[in-house]
Amino acid sequence: MKRLALPLVLGSLFLAPAQASAADITGIWATATEGGRVEIYRCGRALCGRVVDAARLRGNPDLRDVRNSDASLRQRRIKGLVVLKGFTGGPVEWKGGPVYDPETGDGASTGTLKLLANGKLELKGCLAVFCRTKIWTRPAGR
Repeated sequence: MKRLALPLVLGSLFLAPAQASAADITGIWATATEGGRVEIYRCGRALCGRVVDAARLRGNPDLRDVRNSDASLRQRRIKGLVVLKGFTGGPVEWKGGPVYDPETGDGASTGTLKLLANGKLELKGCLAVFCRTKIWTRPAGR
């Protein structure tokens, strides 16, 4: 019995990390514009994302959400701003929302995150029937 259990345990140790890393989208992603960086992290049983860096933030670390269409939210700091909430699913596609783009001030009530075969992440945000898609990549050296 012990001889059978050891190969199963060792096999699971080698197999589990490979499976987890293949579809693990947590970590830092480079957005398509303004040198943005978003960290995708676990928030309870879901995934969320927050702004960690951008070209405009390097010039002004205290930058506020001035492009937001909701005037009451324009004093929020961009750095640390949660832009993805409540995404569940996997291992290749997650659904959730809301999604917010501080570069434009646009938001979407629902969205999808899809890990592409080339390792890039497709982010789609939809408001009613209108959708916008962006492709994020892993920054070099990460």
